[in-house]
Amino acid sequence: MKLSELYTKTSKTVPADEPSRNAQLLIKAGFIHKEMAGVYSYHPLGKRVLDNIEQIVREEMNAIGGLEIRMSVLQPKEIWEKTNRWDDAVVDNWFKTRLKSGHELGVGLTHEEPITASLIPFISSYKDLPAFPYQIQTKFRNELRARSGLMRGREFLMKDLYSFCRDQAQHDSFYEKAAEAYMKVYQRLGIGDFTYRTYADGGYFTQKFSDEFQTLSEIGEDIIYLDEHKKIAVNKEIYRPDILQKLGLKKEDLVEKRAVEVGNIFPLESKYPDELGLNYLDEQGNKQSVVMGSYGIGISRLMGLIAEHFADSKGLVWPKSVAPALVYLIRIDDEDEIVKQADELYRQLKNEGFDVLYDDRNIRAGEKFADADLMGIPYRIVISKNTVAQGVVELKERTSDEVKSVQFTDISNQLAR
Repeated sequence: MKLSELYTKTSKTVPADEPSRNAQLLIKAGFIHKEMAGVYSYHPLGKRVLDNIEQIVREEMNAIGGLEIRMSVLQPKEIWEKTNRWDDAVVDNWFKTRLKSGHELGVGLTHEEPITASLIPFISSYKDLPAFPYQIQTKFRNELRARSGLMRGREFLMKDLYSFCRDQAQHDSFYEKAAEAYMKVYQRLGIGDFTYRTYADGGYFTQKFSDEFQTLSEIGEDIIYLDEHKKIAVNKEIYRPDILQKLGLKKEDLVEKRAVEVGNIFPLESKYPDELGLNYLDEQGNKQSVVMGSYGIGISRLMGLIAEHFADSKGLVWPKSVAPALVYLIRIDDEDEIVKQADELYRQLKNEGFDVLYDDRNIRAGEKFADADLMGIPYRIVISKNTVAQGVVELKERTSDEVKSVQFTDISNQLAR
């Protein structure tokens, strides 16, 4: 992408009503636009980051047998009444709307009920199980507080997977595969080394523990207690002597940490299948309950966390796996030979499969350097009168102050490391 063809621009200002640093940085870099509290639009560079995170999640869900679907956002009131989750006294963050006929509809905040109901025509025998549908979809939640930018939105992008198994053993096997897949996602996103599987309250869904995945960060809203040796954490909400004893943890081995929840998995047992009429016949022809699980990852929340956690005083610092481009190519001056070499390198890198932002704009060099830092692109390459004279380019990593002189023939090798 050439920046002269990109309609967005960087800015030194942010909306006065935007308190969160992740949204401030993303707005200044031209990645997103704030529509209202907790609601953001994604411009081309922001959508690239979102798409990269989404694709990593998709690949790991597919690897454990997930089948991607697309469900409706509008949801019928009746199926939620069957599970007693329509009432605002039970679930208080619904957005609801009405048809012109007066009939009430829900605006999707989660899909346990709709996905269960939709599988009834397809599951009748033990041979039809297990099933692992998932989707990556915009969700809507009527949050009381939406002051954390992309990390607590009223409209946000989420991956939600649902498992349907014939018995507890089959469920438990998949549940652990899903937990392992989540850790692979976080490793690929660059946050795996400080993300922990964390015991949490099962809440409305189950009497068992649920599992959160918490990333240690000073920007976190959650408090967890971490056994750094066992690599096990406990959410503050269940930090009690009886729970610690049950988990085999000792209070003196735990350290208090701030963290951001970046995913969760819930054992739902047979609550929703039983209440909605989803069951199957076993080998002997006896009717059995389906065992269900729910697995969520906030895609846009991850973007907000990564943006804010890794940022420095100059701007965003994207891991290579999610950056909107790998290279920010700067040409200094518009002399024919400089333009020729910069254009040639741009074509070469694109042909070799590298994503490049080419700053071909007629602005001061200092502005280009500042934009490269603000946008957080992993590598910066500069072509100037001096580099052309020496037959090299200047290569710098976003996370380093070192500037290397690199031969044209060695650029690809340097970027591929």
